[in-house]
Order: sequence, then C-alpha cells, then structure tokens
Amino acid sequence: MRKNTFLAYAGSTALIAALAACTSSKPTGSAENTAAGNPSAAAASAAVVPGKAKKDYNLQFIQGVQGDEFYITMQCGIQAEAAKLGVTVKTQGPQKFDPTLQKPILDSVVAAKPDAILIAPTDVTAMQTPLQAAAAAGIKVILVDTTTKDPSYAASAIASDNLGGGRAAFEAIKKLNPDGGKVMVMSTDPGVSTVDQRIQGFEQAAKADPKFQYLPVQYSHNDPATAANLISSALQRDPDLKGVFAANLFAAEGTATGVRQAGKANTVKIVGFDAGPNQIKALQEGTVQALIAQQPATIGQYGVDEAVAALDGGQVTPKIQTGFTTITKDNLSGEGSSAAYKSSC
Repeated sequence: MRKNTFLAYAGSTALIAALAACTSSKPTGSAENTAAGNPSAAAASAAVVPGKAKKDYNLQFIQGVQGDEFYITMQCGIQAEAAKLGVTVKTQGPQKFDPTLQKPILDSVVAAKPDAILIAPTDVTAMQTPLQAAAAAGIKVILVDTTTKDPSYAASAIASDNLGGGRAAFEAIKKLNPDGGKVMVMSTDPGVSTVDQRIQGFEQAAKADPKFQYLPVQYSHNDPATAANLISSALQRDPDLKGVFAANLFAAEGTATGVRQAGKANTVKIVGFDAGPNQIKALQEGTVQALIAQQPATIGQYGVDEAVAALDGGQVTPKIQTGFTTITKDNLSGEGSSAAYKSSC
C-alpha cells in the first residue's frame, strides 16, 4: 500500500507498442530505479490486447483504501484504459487499509457476479480465502499493487518492484548521510505484501553497510498522527537518528510532521515512498529530501489489459513488475513532475 501507499514513479519502464490490432507492453522483470541523469528500463514483453473488448465486461476495482492518491491515480489509469477498450468499471474501497473493512466490500461485489475484479488486498492472509472463493466462482481476479500468500488463483498480479524500491530508499538516505548513522523505517502494518517487501529491501541494504545502524521498524497503522507520535518517541530514544524511510504515503506524511515538530528537519533526512500532493509539498519545503514514486496509473492500465485478455481468452501475463523514480528537488520540474500522483482524475 500503498499502500498505499512517499514513492517514485518510473515512466521509463513502460513501452507502448503499436501493432496492427493493439498491444500493451508490460515489464516482466525486476524494474530498475530511475533518477535524474540515470535512466534505466525494465525488460518488457508484449501482451496482445484487442483494440476493443469482445463485449462490455463488468469490471470492479476495489481499492486498498479510499482517499489515497496512490489508489486515486491507479483509478485514473483504470478508467482511461476501460474507456479505451470499451468495458465498464466501478470503483469502491474501505475507509481504512483494513481487511475487516475490505472483505465485506469484496463479498458484496462477488455476490453481484462481475466479470472481473481488480483488487489491492489489504492483508496477505485475511484476504486469501475470500479471493480464492471469488476466483472459484468464475470471476477473473487481477491483483493490483498488493497480493496474498498464494496468488495462484489470480489471472495476473501487477505491482511495483518493492524490494528494489526499498533498496533505492536506502541509497537515497546514504547519499544524504555519507558518513552513516542510525536509520529506521516508519511502516504501516505487518502483513501488507508491498510494504513488507520495501522494509526487507531497505533493511538488507542498511545491514550490509557497516556505516549504518538499523533500528527496529515502527508501525503507524496507516495513520499520519500515529506516525508523528512514533517518530517523536524515536527521536527521544535516539536523538542522533540520521534517516527515516517512510514506507508509504501516510507514514511519510506523519513522519515529516513529527520531525518538523521536534525541530529536527535539518538533521533527520526523510525518504518517502509515494508522491502525493502533500509529499511533493514536503519535498519542496525541504521537510522530505527524496520520494520514491511508483507507477499507479500504469499498474491500473495493465490491470484492465490483463482482465480483458483473460475474459477474451487472449494472452495473459501472470506477473508484471513496474518501476519507480527517485524524486528530489533537482528533478522535480522534469521527470519528477510527471511521476507525481493525482488527487482526482
């Protein structure tokens, strides 16, 4: 999550190929990070999608959480691709990134028997059985952003290279603190597949560098106020903290608030995952020094492509990874601007 989801967007990973009918090219390997002056692209393979779907399919998009610019931007990509392919899509999501709130929405959607469901599962375990049941009922399930423990029931799973994103976050903090020091992760909740991978990537990179001391991860429960309180307590325990990787949009927002309130904005470097309007503002103000932006619109676009391919009996790509962009003040007016998330379509 996202979810959720301070991050960076990699426009360089998607290659849109035009064939006689219509094709969408999708990265299939681990997507590389891109930054100003250092562009790179993931390997891509083309999955053929008709110019129009064979019929007006009923697609349902279930967000990880409402109001998150990551999922809003994904919704924009979904809506645009659905209009292009001639299918109908409806969007809804829980008020919080919480499986106890998302499951009733999924159950209601399944009861209505749509042709396909695009969903960002809010827990790797709790959403496993209900999503398996949806697939068993003949509904095509497309996982977008997050996943479950065993996603074999899904026709396709599309997500960012979250391990790579975590490593990129550490490299950004390392660049800001070349002498090393104490670093930590401000996360959401354990059990969210994408965020767990970001933590893993960051932790592996931090522990491999003897200049840095990795402190225990803190969980903000996807609440900015909780993140602000947690970082305030962390700074009391470790006033020499040098860097924080905020693993999603709300964690980054709260971390920036807590650091600012503690008067540590000049000494504690923050790298966030996701790039919503508030995060871009924090970057411009200097409270946050870098953002790792995902490609939510591209994830949404590919989700529709894969759903239609599965329903039409076409070629489906089971797993797709998209990239990201490290946004700093230096590239904010260029590729960083295009990587920023939307608050409305």
